[in-house]
Parts: sequence; C-alpha cells; structure tokens
Amino acid sequence: MGLLQDKLKSYTLPQEFQAKGIYPYFREIEGKQGTEVMMGGHKVLMFGSNAYTGLTGDQRVIDAGCAAMQKYGSGCAGSRFLNGTLDIHVQLEKELAEFVGKDEALCFSTGFTVNSGVISQIAGKGDYVICDDRDHASIVDGRRLSFATQLKYKHNDMEDLEKCLKRCDPDAIKLIVVDGVYSMEGDLAPLPKMVELKKKYNATLMVDEAHGIGVFGRQGRGVCDHFGVTKDVDLIMGTFSKSLASIGGFIAADSCVINWLRHTARTYIFSASCPPAATAAAREALHIIQNEPERIAALWEVTNYALKRFREEGFEIGETESPIIPLYVRDTEKTFVAVARAFEEGVFINPVIPPACAPSDTLVRYALMATHTKEQVDLSVQRLKKVFVELGIIK
Repeated sequence: MGLLQDKLKSYTLPQEFQAKGIYPYFREIEGKQGTEVMMGGHKVLMFGSNAYTGLTGDQRVIDAGCAAMQKYGSGCAGSRFLNGTLDIHVQLEKELAEFVGKDEALCFSTGFTVNSGVISQIAGKGDYVICDDRDHASIVDGRRLSFATQLKYKHNDMEDLEKCLKRCDPDAIKLIVVDGVYSMEGDLAPLPKMVELKKKYNATLMVDEAHGIGVFGRQGRGVCDHFGVTKDVDLIMGTFSKSLASIGGFIAADSCVINWLRHTARTYIFSASCPPAATAAAREALHIIQNEPERIAALWEVTNYALKRFREEGFEIGETESPIIPLYVRDTEKTFVAVARAFEEGVFINPVIPPACAPSDTLVRYALMATHTKEQVDLSVQRLKKVFVELGIIK
C-alpha cells in the first residue's frame, strides 16, 4: 500500500455514520423527480430538490431533449471553442441574455464551471475578489483559482463589505461576488445596498442567480430583477440544474466581458460543451417559465403557506425569504438522525453540516416546488414535527 492509501485509509467518518444507520448521502431515487419519488420500492415526499418550477418531469421538456438527441446525437465530442458549438447553444445564449437583461450570454457545461472559470479569469494579479463568507463552494473555488487578492466579509454585513472595499487600491479591479439567494439558509443578498457600495468604490458586481432564476422577479428573471438593479449588476450567473430542469450554466454581461471570457475562460474552452439534450431541455423550460406565470405564482403560494405552517409549529427557520426553508437543528449527529427519521416517516430532506454552515448552525434543508400541494406540505410538517419533538429539537 502506498503513501496515499496509508494517509486516506484513516478517513472512516462516512463508515461510522453508515454503521449507525444515519448516513444521509447518495440515496437512490428510482424514477423522475417530482413532489413524490420512488425510493426502495415505495413513494416518498420530495422536499430535498432544487426543481423550484417543478419541470424536471414535464413532458414538454422531456420531448425537447429527446428531439435534440435525435437531431444532434448524444454529445458534441468537443469544446465550444472548437467543434462543440451547435446552433441551439447560440439560440439559448441569445434568449438567456434577453431574459436577464444583458447584452450577451455564454453557456458552460455546469454551473460550477461558470463560477470557477469566470471569477478566476475576471480578476487577476493586482486585482481583488471580495466574497460573502457564505458564498457557494463554486465561488470559493473560483476565487482560489484567481491570482487576485482575496477578501471576505461577514454574511450580508454591508459595513464589513465597505471595510473590505476601503482596503483596496482604488485603481484596481474590485470584483464583488455574491449569491443572490443563499442556498442553505434561503435569505437574499441586499443587492440595492451592494449596488450603492459598488458605485461608491468603482467596483464590479457579479451575482449568482442559481436559486433566483425561475423564482424571483418578473417571469422568474431573478433577484436582480426583483430588486430592480439589473442594469447596475455587471455579471449575472445562472444554472440550468434547478428551475431550468437540466444541467449546465451561463454567465451574462456586457459584450466586451463576454468576448473576453469566450476566448480566455479555461473551464469554457477546455470543457466539452453542454450536450444537445440538456441544452434543448433548458431552452424549453425557459420558454415554459416565461409563458406560464401561474407556475411561479403557485410556487410562492405554497412557499408562503409552508413558511406559515413551520412557524406555527415552533420550528426555527431563520430569515429565509425563499422556497428554501432551513429547519435548524444545531448539532451535526442529530441532524443526520433527523434526516434518517424523516425518511422513515416518508419525507426526503437534506442535511446541512460544516463546511456548508458553521458547526453551531447545522440544519435540514426543506425546499419547495411549484407543483407541491398544501396537503403535501401539511403532511410533511406533521411528520417532521413528530421527528423534531422526539429528538428534543423543538417542544
């Protein structure tokens, strides 16, 4: 056995939780993701998905993906830079740019590679990348790949952000990168105040709309649109793997920014392009979102109902303003037990533990889709309260 194996064989934490019967990861789903899923041969209520618009099983999206595979094949066998650009990639980019209110957009193979590729290429040596301390891991990796000076500010603390900006060379690029919606806690970035600071210190602002598109703003255009600050945000990032029911991601910005990234972003140039089926599925989902405002209205109706019910039953849910509802546990092992017990009760939820949160802030993440019913919410709240009371998390 080599040095690597000698070092890594001591990593047994997953096995320890497996032995206790509370390991919460890689659970197998046996069909389409909807408000109910098949697992282990029986139905489970799904409250652990990012499919906010409920389109992952929509027949129109499925048909669009199948038609694209018939026309273009299963893949592109290369990067966008060389042989992997299809006409549907270009069409989707034009539609996304118009949708989020920017000159142009660029589609990547995953949302993660958008952030890791764009951030590292926008800010270089002598520049600054400034991040919220709860930014997504893809943003963290993007700033780590950059040669820029890296600064962090306390979550949604605009005084602390201003302190960071004051430390910067006024003539250097100062790239502020922020989640529009925080994926674990469900709260929003204070974008209007951030825009004020951006202008005051001549900074650049990039907003990750992964959990905002399809949820906030006109026709689901995102948190930037929700706050009315789209024109003041320099770069808008989005993903296809949530409301757009597919896989991939995009960055939208001024034409000069997109031109630079198109020819320099390494995760774009050196990654195989988004498959035809995924591209067509995302495009069809985008069309549906724009043409069915009642879908987003339904999402907010069931979200507001769920928020009300959890508060009534005494759950601690923090400052969420979105379909992401954190149910705080504040103990890592008890979080795993809560997830396991909830699954036994027929409710699928996700654990959130360090490094995704502080050790004292562990929680289970409950997320809603436009297709959930109030009856499903009531049933899940009833079952989760039973679990939380048994574990002494709530009274």
